[in-house]
Amino acid sequence: MITRRDALTLTGSALGAALLLPRLSLSALAQSPSVDALLQPGPLGDVWLGPADAKCTIIEYASMTCSHCAAFHKTTWPTLKERWIDTNKVRFTLREFPLDPLATAAFMLARADNSARYYPVTDLLFDQQPAWAFVQKPLDALEQMMRQAGFSREKFEATLKDQTLYDAINTVKERGMTVFKVNATPTFFINGQKFQGELSIDGMEKVIKPIVGA
Repeated sequence: MITRRDALTLTGSALGAALLLPRLSLSALAQSPSVDALLQPGPLGDVWLGPADAKCTIIEYASMTCSHCAAFHKTTWPTLKERWIDTNKVRFTLREFPLDPLATAAFMLARADNSARYYPVTDLLFDQQPAWAFVQKPLDALEQMMRQAGFSREKFEATLKDQTLYDAINTVKERGMTVFKVNATPTFFINGQKFQGELSIDGMEKVIKPIVGA
């Protein structure tokens, strides 16, 4: 278990397993957990996009420092959102599965102010990942990045010292590991069915279309 102090004393080398994960092909994994269990929110709640009555529900477990997660959010995510979420056919949420202290810090910042800017912040950090995650002084770079989201230095530091926030994010990760057997990022649950790896829009639509009747 990483500590909050670890998150405040990172160097560029503390990126952990995010850099080592192989790119996984689209594959449904057996023994998927129940949908009811998956839909139970963590201590911070889920930030959902799309209507509650959508036929298709997608839950993504991701790490902010995972290059495959960033690739998904830069290539597949915009089309997925435009075609399926914004048209009220799919409901989506992103859950925290930080692979290293820096990813934990990034999620803490995204969850500031009761998650009011959760997706604007995560979109920004995924899009600009090389500029803060893979540099000599990642926390300094992350602070500079968060100024674009309106964070002062005081707010940045106070957020990373929030033990309750830190614990809550790690609770989401621990439940993902122990209950849902998440062991790589990104991992998707589409109506309870588990998929690992960076999915293309074609791969996702092969699963989505039969569910929504498209």
